[in-house]
Amino acid sequence: MEPLAIVWFVLIAVLWIGYLLLEGFDLGVGMRMLFASRDERERRVMLNTIGPVWDGNEVWLITAGAGTFAAFPAWYASLFSTLYVPLTIALVGLILRAVSIEWRGKVHTARWRSVWTAGVGLGSLIAAFCVGAMLALTTLGLPIDGNGDRVGGPFVWLGWPAIVGGLAIVGFALAHSATFLGLKADGPVRERSMRFAATWAPLCLVPAAVWALWVQLEHGGTLLSWALVLLAVAGGCLGWAQARRRREGLAFTGYAAFGLFGTAAIFAGLFPKVLPSTIDPAFDLTIMNASSSPYTLGVMTVITAVSLPIILGYQAWSYWVFRRRVTPGMIPDAHVVLPAILRDRDRGAAAPRA
Repeated sequence: MEPLAIVWFVLIAVLWIGYLLLEGFDLGVGMRMLFASRDERERRVMLNTIGPVWDGNEVWLITAGAGTFAAFPAWYASLFSTLYVPLTIALVGLILRAVSIEWRGKVHTARWRSVWTAGVGLGSLIAAFCVGAMLALTTLGLPIDGNGDRVGGPFVWLGWPAIVGGLAIVGFALAHSATFLGLKADGPVRERSMRFAATWAPLCLVPAAVWALWVQLEHGGTLLSWALVLLAVAGGCLGWAQARRRREGLAFTGYAAFGLFGTAAIFAGLFPKVLPSTIDPAFDLTIMNASSSPYTLGVMTVITAVSLPIILGYQAWSYWVFRRRVTPGMIPDAHVVLPAILRDRDRGAAAPRA
């Protein structure tokens, strides 16, 4: 077994863990704007907690896809061609969320804001569900033949594994974002979020726990993968217990540990497979038959060793700069710009020419 192929399997797992932990609270905050805010100021507080970082967090998704393409081209080809429909839907959701965040404050009317608030929430929900569905299908299997081609129609992927995975990421995002808002927001948003973290968040984590256990039972979990499952459960219990005590930092750490160890347990249980076949185990894609050449993996490793610390350092610095809480008093009153521009234009048009 090529050692660098194992290294890149671990690196791709790390990239997905980074995406779920960082983008997870972004998506959760977006979804919570649909039901957990009572007025426009609270919605702006929630949006401003993720404002400086949400677009940077999406880079982890792009990097995970690019890393898969370069290190395991057969995995990438089979996965993305088979799951073309949910991938497209996920991209539509991400685009809808990005456009809604940018356009939401451009016009100061209640109807405009409500439309784009719905766009933020629904875009986040769609993206979270589809990403979870694709990850679950990657780990629980797809109907692929010996050439890695899909067997069946374009919706053959839609089944219980996809539903469980989609609900798992949606639920984790809601729980994770509740403790994130407890750390980053103040006022009613902070209070309401921590109440959610202490009551409903454990229920939100159940689909993710089902997914992790399903992978262990399906692929015959190892000692390492089962140990990671136990650590994930311990992290979830810690997060719930500390949320009940209103210790926001430890609650955030506990739920983040659930996501970290749970995702690691799923990838550890999958190893050495990268994409199981539900038709015949002989058609499974593994790190041996799906990886690039040793030379390609070597070049990628050198480039990553140089660039990754720089990227991580820059992102850590950005979080440090924007580490303060967002309070309702920091949110200025909305001001109308567009009507003033139109009024000045009309005055200029009405003025007599010399």
